[in-house]
Amino acid sequence: MASIFTKIIRGDIPCYKIAENEYCFSFLDINPLQKGHVLVVSKTEADQLFDLDDKAYSELLAYTKIISIAIKKAFPCNRIGMSVIGLEVPHAHIHLIPINLEKDMNFAQTKKSFSIVEFESIVAQIKAYL
Repeated sequence: MASIFTKIIRGDIPCYKIAENEYCFSFLDINPLQKGHVLVVSKTEADQLFDLDDKAYSELLAYTKIISIAIKKAFPCNRIGMSVIGLEVPHAHIHLIPINLEKDMNFAQTKKSFSIVEFESIVAQIKAYL
């Protein structure tokens, strides 16, 4: 059965899409830790990051670099944190999160809440640097 991320990639479930290429798809996390929190997903459906073949793995990592540069330009910060947890959705993906302090990436913290207009604005801000 297709994962929720596969359904998002196919367009069966709406998302706040940032961009995609042949191998990867990026969109805003709907329960973000910080403004500009993006998920970068492999189009290859694999449960865990290290289940991806070398090509898909390499493409995913290279794509996260492109997206992270755009996020950092859109939302100036000390770093773009990268996290691979994968427990919540069985589909290889990477969290890219603008951070100034380590605590900004604490997944136990209360998530941010944005309106549809705010989410759309965040997408536009990131896309402006792609």
